[in-house]
Amino acid sequence: MGASVVRTAGLSMDYGSVLALDSLDLDIGGGVTGLVGANGAGKSTLIKILLGLLQPTAGGASVLGQDIASHGLAIRAQVGYMPEHDCLPPDVSASDFIVHLARLSGLPKTAARERAAEVLRHVGLAEERYRPMGGYSTGMKQRAKLAQALAHDPRLVMLDEPTNGLDPAARDDMLHLISRIGSDFGIAVIVTSHLLGELERVSDHVVVLDSGRLLRASATDDFMDTTGTLLVEVIGEDAQRRMGEALAATGLICRPRGTMIAIEPGPTGGPDPHDLVRDTACRLEVGVIRIQADHRRIEDVFSDAGGAGSPAAPVEGQGNTAPRPGGGDHVGPAV
Repeated sequence: MGASVVRTAGLSMDYGSVLALDSLDLDIGGGVTGLVGANGAGKSTLIKILLGLLQPTAGGASVLGQDIASHGLAIRAQVGYMPEHDCLPPDVSASDFIVHLARLSGLPKTAARERAAEVLRHVGLAEERYRPMGGYSTGMKQRAKLAQALAHDPRLVMLDEPTNGLDPAARDDMLHLISRIGSDFGIAVIVTSHLLGELERVSDHVVVLDSGRLLRASATDDFMDTTGTLLVEVIGEDAQRRMGEALAATGLICRPRGTMIAIEPGPTGGPDPHDLVRDTACRLEVGVIRIQADHRRIEDVFSDAGGAGSPAAPVEGQGNTAPRPGGGDHVGPAV
């Protein structure tokens, strides 16, 4: 992963009845890192601690090689932050807002205006930059929030649920922007999302948290290794059922999976499933659309952990709470 941009050692945050982070040891390098976890996993708390907005109850951390306890101001000068919630002043234009933030970061007036024009063009708001942001659509507001995170040319940006509230096309656009930040501009990115498929698309590395503990951290490709299962999609009247039954008659274990047939790996030395699929399709006069290897997904990590809560579909807007065992029904702060 190269040089560390974030490192934690024994990092803990105890709210009393809510243990948000539990002795977290973490090392995050450059590129785009996806931060995954169910509600209450500790994602928001971790980001707030790294930004110096919260003081941990134990342990420590460094950002860009600087200790969060003694160099908070210097860290924030080099880090961009895109919060999950709506934070834009409605009666201010995107241009004026970004210029103001760039001036606060120390840029002269002319340089601040040039920087604002550059980042607003990058996020696709060049034509709308003089409009008050209160009239923006949700997608435009998310783009403006991303632009403000880039206003001071940071070395690291932290993006908290950047695709929240976006339609599929706007999600794709936002994910493309995030990829460009990491690949084209060389800025390290930490991005949280409850939609695991998004992180699989844009992340170089993934960090999985569960109840404040590190469940797994590795390159995204390491999560996506093949399972040995073969997925087959066919076309034709009642084709999936007929194909599945015919393949099962050869001794293969077949199960429907959506529009596809999942074929479990057969015994070593047995017939090649690809050959059986080909021959069976020809015999049944069934059209084969595709044959592909099945890959693991990030969410499989939670299944492997033995019932940990899946982050795949939490309730939108639900508070992130992680009650400590025995802590009753207390609803804690967002973690």
